[in-house]
Amino acid sequence: MKIIILGAGQVGGTLAEHLASEANDITVVDTDGDRLRDLGDKLDIRTVQGRGSFPNVLRQAGADDADMLVAVTSSDETNMIACQVAYTLFHTPTKIARIRESAYLTRAGLFDNDAIPVDVLISPEQVVTNYIKRLIEYPGALQVIDFAGGKVQLVAVKAYYGGPLVGQQLRQLREHMPSVDTRVAAIFRRDRPIIPQGDTVIEADDEVFFIAAKAHIRAVMGEMRQLDERYKRIIIAGGGHIGERLAEAIENRYQVKIIEMNPARCRYLSDTLDNTVVLQGSASDRDLLVEENIDNADLFLALTNDDEANIMSSLLAKRLGAKKVMTIINNAAYVDLIQGGEIDIAISPQLATIGTLLAHVRRGDIASVHSLRRGAAEAIEIVAHGDAKSSKVIGRAIRDIDLPSGTTIGAITRGEDVLIAHDATVIESGDHVVMFLVDKKYIRDVERLFQMGLSFF
Repeated sequence: MKIIILGAGQVGGTLAEHLASEANDITVVDTDGDRLRDLGDKLDIRTVQGRGSFPNVLRQAGADDADMLVAVTSSDETNMIACQVAYTLFHTPTKIARIRESAYLTRAGLFDNDAIPVDVLISPEQVVTNYIKRLIEYPGALQVIDFAGGKVQLVAVKAYYGGPLVGQQLRQLREHMPSVDTRVAAIFRRDRPIIPQGDTVIEADDEVFFIAAKAHIRAVMGEMRQLDERYKRIIIAGGGHIGERLAEAIENRYQVKIIEMNPARCRYLSDTLDNTVVLQGSASDRDLLVEENIDNADLFLALTNDDEANIMSSLLAKRLGAKKVMTIINNAAYVDLIQGGEIDIAISPQLATIGTLLAHVRRGDIASVHSLRRGAAEAIEIVAHGDAKSSKVIGRAIRDIDLPSGTTIGAITRGEDVLIAHDATVIESGDHVVMFLVDKKYIRDVERLFQMGLSFF
């Protein structure tokens, strides 16, 4: 596909990196020449310096025959105008815009071809808020991903000594939990993927990805590790968009405190939030944390825009007794360095957001895409179409499907029913198939597998 990306920031740069590695024709537009040079040196892409909403800049970037425009600059208004120009002057088929301001997002009918022609809206803050919310619901999970509107979830956990299944073969999962259907989609051992078989033995410290219906997630987690108690007291460092949205989403179920430096922002938060205690000060202030009983906090969340401030306040909170610590890290290079030590979970906003974008770039009818393990692995929900003559998957049992290397089918949703995939499960037209790829370079093979083709008649 020929794709124009407006904005070479964290999200734009990460997206360009993902798409350029998949043989797409990518052009990145930004006003910052230094940033463009850095990207151009690193990736096989074109770059254009200028304002992405200007018609002449879009034409220079190749808008005349582009398949898609992805506007992810830091300005909502620039993103909206760029989509309008692309629609009116260049008839660009697909226009994706990042819109952060909720004042725009809450107006029905604002984003359609008769008003502002945006086909797909992306709000990174909302994506990251939902991501963190799911992690709060399942203490002990490293990653929780929704499929089929939340009916099915893919969860990553670290197996610990003492877990009922640790040291045992996977086939014994069924014996331990005869009434729960689940499937282990992949295991990462010392950062290397293992494709699970019935005789695979789970070892302590393995990162285990399993898939199950939402109602069964906690039961399966309990097989891998001692279940953590549910969180009660949560402290959030940073009252920006993500901190505010998260507090709003969870304040009725948990005791929530927000620490925010800016006095005006504190006043706004205390007026907006109903049950959240708002504290003005620095999350790196030892006395403030002690005064607010950090040693009784079940979870400390560092959600400011400053990586260093997030890391330092998280380390301090953990040292002072916070039971669990999660931290937003914008610099992807830091994520691997810090996760799993003093900081329990490092969250990369770009990688959480990137899946939303990738779902619209992939070929075939793909309902959702999620980037896993810092972009190396991928989980996708793809819809099967056609019949036994026109499709390589429909009417076939999973054992008979020639899946690419390192790919597993985890679950199928058929209407309201959730079917955990087993060798004898047969795929039908209209099924939503949830797949796990330990190496995303095989994504094209998966897309081809699910494409309808006249050659199969």
